[in-house]
Amino acid sequence: MSSNFQKGLTLLCLAGALSVVASAEDILPEPTLVNVAYGPHERNVLDFWKADIKKPAPMLFIIHGGGWLHNDKSRFIAGRHRKDIQWFLDRGISIAAINYRYSKEAPLPAPVHDAARALQYLRSRAEELSIDKNRIAASGASAGGCTALWLATHDDLADPNSKDPVLRESTRLSAAWVLSAQTSIDPMTIKEWFGEIPVTHPMIHSAAGFQNREEMIIQYSTKADVYREFSPVTHLSADDPPILLTYHGTSVQTNNGIHHAIFGLRFKEQANKVGTQCILDMPQDKTLRNDAPHWRDFIVEQLKNKGS
Repeated sequence: MSSNFQKGLTLLCLAGALSVVASAEDILPEPTLVNVAYGPHERNVLDFWKADIKKPAPMLFIIHGGGWLHNDKSRFIAGRHRKDIQWFLDRGISIAAINYRYSKEAPLPAPVHDAARALQYLRSRAEELSIDKNRIAASGASAGGCTALWLATHDDLADPNSKDPVLRESTRLSAAWVLSAQTSIDPMTIKEWFGEIPVTHPMIHSAAGFQNREEMIIQYSTKADVYREFSPVTHLSADDPPILLTYHGTSVQTNNGIHHAIFGLRFKEQANKVGTQCILDMPQDKTLRNDAPHWRDFIVEQLKNKGS
């Protein structure tokens, strides 16, 4: 066997071994529970990964994006963040990822209240699932981020007198990290902030049950309260948990309209006014000093390192 051939065979074997290792790192851990129903609708389901620790674990609650119009819980966990599941599990943090009703079939409050119920459901099973009720953070991108922010800023929905034990549980969070989230869905507020572009996105008119943008404009007054209620910026107050906002692109780019960084800038301004701890991460905007933590480190800091 020639020396060159031996070297080539060695390199080929090494490449194959590295490929196996890389593939192993990319494997999504098997959920502890799959498609558990938290409500009556077929999309009221969640997956749960239990951290392997002896005491009740903090939990990261994941809400998928898609304008409240499409996608599902696999969007986050099977995409670019698939390695994050194991990363958090290795640090003693359990994970839940949910589906919810689409606004095109069930307009607001359905998509957001579904997420709230899923959170309450998990808390109602906290002892069984070994979840620390007092250490739950939420995460999501785009519309999922909007929902996570709503949960972070809204008053507690718990109803101690409800006949449904799930609804007696809290909806409050310990922290929230969101990516490219809409901090307002009110078309009038959005127009005031930076013009028409995001108002044309179907997320905005579909959220309130309108068939198109024209219908929304004509009948806006009939749903103005809905748009205000489900805009996270409406509910900011000093008792809200720490929030990390991440936006790619700069403050002067449209960034696909509905994911414009001005959503983050305006939210941050209001958070500063009311005293909410809010970090704005815009890594591509060179005009801003950006010393924001990595989102995973932020979640760990807010959940695991602060104790129960």
